[in-house]
Amino acid sequence: MRVWDELTGQADAIAIVEAAAAASAVGGSGDSSMTHSWLITGPPGSGRSNLAYAFATALLSTGDAEADDATARQVAARTHPDLGVLATERVIISIEEVRQLVATSQFSPSVGRYRVMVIEDADRMSERTSNVLLKALEEPPPRTVWILCAPSEADLIPTIRSRVRAVRLRVPGIAEVAELLERRDGVDAATATRAAREAQSHIGMAHRLATNAQARERREKTLAIALGIHSVSGAVLGAAALLELAKADAEAITEERDAEERDAAMRSLGIEPGGTIPLALRAQLKSLDEDQKRRATRSLRDGIDRIMVDLLSLYRDILLQQLGVPGEPINVRILSELQAASAASTPVETLATMDSITTARERIESNVPPALALEAMLVTAIRKGRNE
Repeated sequence: MRVWDELTGQADAIAIVEAAAAASAVGGSGDSSMTHSWLITGPPGSGRSNLAYAFATALLSTGDAEADDATARQVAARTHPDLGVLATERVIISIEEVRQLVATSQFSPSVGRYRVMVIEDADRMSERTSNVLLKALEEPPPRTVWILCAPSEADLIPTIRSRVRAVRLRVPGIAEVAELLERRDGVDAATATRAAREAQSHIGMAHRLATNAQARERREKTLAIALGIHSVSGAVLGAAALLELAKADAEAITEERDAEERDAAMRSLGIEPGGTIPLALRAQLKSLDEDQKRRATRSLRDGIDRIMVDLLSLYRDILLQQLGVPGEPINVRILSELQAASAASTPVETLATMDSITTARERIESNVPPALALEAMLVTAIRKGRNE
């Protein structure tokens, strides 16, 4: 079935959910391979949500080729009448969002065999919010299927873990991700392999690096800033530069999407482009603006975290050079700079910098101002240049 073509390196997981979907079509919900509550876990970029929506498409399909093509398009657009989706741009999923989804989960399917409810990033639910979902998982309607996505089972409360069937994804290989980029996005082999390696097999980031020259340029600047830190003042300036890169990256991701959402909202309200917004409709657009502002905040955090991940790959490469470990580095394009940096410090210093990056990520997640966290992190990255 073509619905599985967007997934890569997850043959075992696909086999489990594909068998469940096939069994449900033949034997119904009584088949032992099918259950009403699923949890898909895996590291960032492994394709958790992709597998969830592929599974949803298979469950909602009827076996008629033409109708199933329409189902696949509707699921991709999140418009299928029997599909409920909770995907948030906020730091946490609110209890009201879960209550609304639980309420709609009680409806009978309108066109398919099931009503499928997908929660992306289920780990963003607080315990109180999770308990609202728990009640729905304990006694779901006979034709409702829940599919949750989270990095690991430990990210959910034990009572939810005990009521779901877990499917674990692995990190796909570089060659597998590169092959997907070539096949799906039409990227040449060299660019696809570079993007897969530098994204460390994170499928979404690999796609962005492979198809966006500005994203590649921002990543190169990130590494150059870190390698150029030779003093405390340089660390302070470097932190400011990294923060600007993160802001630019976040704006690039959200700007186009915000414009598309606003245009769609204007059309749905019957307002011509550039037209005056009636007073009675301004509250709806204000709500959209607030959601977009929250998403911008989250996108900035994500942008900073991407920088941290890139820096960890840099110092990981430097450490392996220092220890003489064979193998191709992640950042093979700057091999000479890696060799120079490895000679300018010790493995102990490199490990200390890697620890400081982890600490900075934790601090930012705890709402420490990013500039301060980045400055403290880069102070540990000070290295004397070869001519100093």
